[in-house]
Amino acid sequence: METEKKSSSVSDVGAWGMNVVSSVGIIMANKQLMSSAGYGFTFATTLTGFHFTVTALVGMISNATGLSTSKHVPFWELFWFSIVANMSITGMNFSLMLNSVGFYQISKLSMIPVVCVMEWLFHSKKYSTKVKYSVVVVVIGVGVCTVTDVKVNAKGFICACVAVLSTSLQQISIGSLQKKYSIGSFELLSRTAPIQACSLLVLGPMIDFYLSNNSVFEYRFTPGSLIFIILSCSLAVFCNMSQYLCIGRFSAVSFQVLGHMKTVCVLTLGWLLFDSELTVKNIMGMLVAVAGMVIYSQAVESEKKGGIARVTSHSKNSLTEEEFELLRQQGMDFENGESK
Repeated sequence: METEKKSSSVSDVGAWGMNVVSSVGIIMANKQLMSSAGYGFTFATTLTGFHFTVTALVGMISNATGLSTSKHVPFWELFWFSIVANMSITGMNFSLMLNSVGFYQISKLSMIPVVCVMEWLFHSKKYSTKVKYSVVVVVIGVGVCTVTDVKVNAKGFICACVAVLSTSLQQISIGSLQKKYSIGSFELLSRTAPIQACSLLVLGPMIDFYLSNNSVFEYRFTPGSLIFIILSCSLAVFCNMSQYLCIGRFSAVSFQVLGHMKTVCVLTLGWLLFDSELTVKNIMGMLVAVAGMVIYSQAVESEKKGGIARVTSHSKNSLTEEEFELLRQQGMDFENGESK
């Protein structure tokens, strides 16, 4: 039992580690690929289509070689999920284009309470006071270190609302589908990736043309840009896989809260690698955010132990009652035997 617990803890840490490393890595790669100082590939939606294409190919190869199995999930559920996921991607891109970076960050932070409310509405999930406080601390910390100018307009606000709601619903759906159909994270990803890849490759160029006023078909690919596209797609496989894995093992709320560790890592690496400015305000915000994540982890662990203790206590009480009933029956049998 102890060995299983340690193995589970190692797997949890491995899943989070893979997500943080791959997410930060893909942000760094995309920054070089998409920035004007890099290769100027400003087609984010089409690039996401490339990501899911490679992910779908990896899933097909894995199924063909027997490394994974393809479990049945109704097509309409996969299609609905893919629509929500693509709305999330498109909404985020439009939100970043139409709003200031400050409001974009605020909208991303709002996903934590939105996910909490959705899980409460759809799954009747309740949170302890300590968890609620830790979420507030994380939101304040990340807000302090990332939010600067806040400008918003009607179109940008609508896009931000669509992005937040669809992203929150997508992350909750990942966990729900895994439990409903007893399907693993990679198996679910390999089923949804082809649908997302096809739709994003068709719609992506049009969306990117609207966003950047440039056509991906007129972009001049160079060996350097191709290397970074391949690197970005490779990291995306691990990023997508670890996202499904983390939400399947934990919850959408935990993924959002601890996922802000990536924001801290990106700010730090930006300062180390790209000479980005890191102010006292940024540092103080990061420290508060990390403190909130630590408190959240402790609160969730306490809830788990409390739940296990309640289950164990209930099991013990039930077992005692069964044993008492068995002894009572044996006593009656003994008395009946004597009367005979």
